[in-house]
Formats: sequence, C-alpha cells, structure tokens
Amino acid sequence: MPPTDRIRDHAGQGATTVAAHRARRRLRADRARQLADLLRRQLLTDGFPDGAFPHESTLATEYRASRNTVRQALDLLRAEGLVERLPGVGTVVVAQKFPHGLDRLMGLAETLREHGRVTNEVRTMGPVAAPAPVADRLRVTPGADVLYIERLRRLNGLPLSLDLTYIPLDLGTALLGADLENTDVFRLLEAITGQRLGQAEITLEAVNADANSAAVLEAPRGAAVLMLERLTHLADGRPVDLEFIRFRGDRITMSGLLHRAL
Repeated sequence: MPPTDRIRDHAGQGATTVAAHRARRRLRADRARQLADLLRRQLLTDGFPDGAFPHESTLATEYRASRNTVRQALDLLRAEGLVERLPGVGTVVVAQKFPHGLDRLMGLAETLREHGRVTNEVRTMGPVAAPAPVADRLRVTPGADVLYIERLRRLNGLPLSLDLTYIPLDLGTALLGADLENTDVFRLLEAITGQRLGQAEITLEAVNADANSAAVLEAPRGAAVLMLERLTHLADGRPVDLEFIRFRGDRITMSGLLHRAL
C-alpha cells in the first residue's frame, strides 16, 4: 500500500474512533438526563424519606445504568441545587420543591397551607394609570387608574414568589386598609364583592430573572424563574385581578390533572 494510502487509512480509522467516542458520550449524557428525570420525580414525591439517596452501585443496578451514568445524573441534580454529596455520607437531599396545582383556582396561602405559613411583604401599593394591555384585559378605560400591588411572598420565611398585581380601582380602594400581609387577595376580593371567583386564564413560561427580581427573590442573577400570568374573573365573568407572578423555579413545581377532549 502506498504511503499516502496508509496515511489516509490511518486518518480514517482515527476519525471513526473519535466519532464513536463522541457517540458514546452523547448516549451516556442522554441516559444520565433520563435517569435524572426519574430520580427528581422520586425526590419531589418523598421517594427518599430519610433524605439520603441509595448508593451509586444500588442505583446503577436498579436502573441498569453504568456508575458513570449514575454519577452524571446526580451531577445534574446537584447543579439544580436539589442534592449535595457529603464525604462519608453520600448523596443527600438539600432542597425541597413545593407543589402548586394548576387545576384549581386558589390563592398561594390556600394552595400551600399544608406546607407552612405564607406571608406577604407589600413592597409597593397604590393607584397607577393602566397601561393599554392592562386596561384591555381588565376592561377599563386606557389610562384610568387601577390599583397596583407588588408583593414578595414567603413560605416559612423563604422567598418564593414576586407578585405584580393590577386590580380595578373601584375594588382596589377597599384593599388599601386590608391585611395584605397575611391574607390572599382572592379572599379579600370575594369579601369585597360578595361573589365567588369564577375562572382564570393562565400562561406559564420560564424566563430569566432580571437583576432586581433576582435580588428580591434572593436567587442567582439570570436564574430561570417560572412566570405565571393569570387573569382572574368573578363568577359573573368580570375580570378583577391581573397578575404577573415570578416563582423561584428551584422551590416550586407545577402540576395539574388534564382530561382529553376531542
């Protein structure tokens, strides 16, 4: 075989080896991500009641994965702030996510009542001229005053969400002297109007926390937060509460029960 052909053949074998190595790494990364999803689910549903994960070899056997794949999966959970590796102990749970249902219309204190006490720090409150998108959704005249409320909401003292709320002023005026620090706005609106709340339109997306929001929520700058936009109506259909809620994504998990309809 001529020297040039041997060089080409060797280079081709090298390229094949590199490609195979990269393919193995991608496959292991895929399996690690799949395993991390399964372990995260167990973690969030008290699948490890003593707070400690099984040994890596046990996880490898149970999930038919290599030790490297298990380590990589645990690294993903550690990067999320959910677990930590302690010398002589192993991998332990260091964070908790609280469940927030999406199939019932409830205030935060009502939703999390089984997990502790929700308190509200009212950072800003007062009338503002309604921006056009707010006026449109609340069905008020553009530029008309609405009540604006900004609250930092804590669960057992831990920052959980930053809520920006707009309410028509004829209802909002009655909230000015209310106990917003310890009471959900939903309950107050029902008391003021004498009506039950009816339904809400929601949009949920992930956004990066701006510097101010991150500081208020005591989260890393640029961290992903869950943004919930919710427009709530009274039972008679009137829109009365437009909210933009930034949840710390490392402390909340959203869930709901869906029914298929064709």
